[in-house]
Amino acid sequence: MPTPPDTAPRQLTDDVHVFDAPFSLFGVPVGGRMTVLRLPDGGLWVHSPVAFTPERRAAVAALGPVRFLVAPNLFHHLHLPDWAAAFPDARVVAPKGLRAKQPALRIDLELEDLPDPAWAPVLDQMNVRGMPQLNEFLFFHRPSRTAIVTDLAFHYAHAEGLKLRAYLWLDGVLGRFAAPRFLRLFTKDPEAVRASLQRAMKWDVERVVVCHGQVLERGGQKALHDAFSRL
Repeated sequence: MPTPPDTAPRQLTDDVHVFDAPFSLFGVPVGGRMTVLRLPDGGLWVHSPVAFTPERRAAVAALGPVRFLVAPNLFHHLHLPDWAAAFPDARVVAPKGLRAKQPALRIDLELEDLPDPAWAPVLDQMNVRGMPQLNEFLFFHRPSRTAIVTDLAFHYAHAEGLKLRAYLWLDGVLGRFAAPRFLRLFTKDPEAVRASLQRAMKWDVERVVVCHGQVLERGGQKALHDAFSRL
């Protein structure tokens, strides 16, 4: 029996794999994506875990030992408990504020301005300040020139279904790589947001992996600049 497409990992580079999975937001099928990076020691760094299934667990375990399970903002944590239970030796990583929001969730390490020494040799990170209710971290995998963005930008070059297309049109992201309009609701300090994003836009990005939409394989630095300029 063939492996379902939302269970099999898709390899972007030797050390970057993604798992696409169904996900609905207020009944709109926006889809979700988990990114798995292989660190220099062979361990795995798992960004924004999608819904847990035994098949996905087996597919991830086949790539290597899971060292870190990462919630990149205060919303992408729904499936962390299942993954943490499945990989009890992995450290659960999250931004400040998630402990208060989800006190039952085991959190072993809070994200800081500087990357943890375990992933600093290959990963940069940026806390986007000025949006405390979102508190998102951007990441940049230097060896593959891959940025990882959670909710600060979507990329729907194409979209199927009336519900999804209507939602994307209302949010200003239909048919392009862009920052969704709903982010204005989270913006409390525009100057702090701008200063954070200007630092991230200096990364030498080629590819951008988004959690919602399609992976952008080329022209990532310009795409991020254009998208973040809206914020």
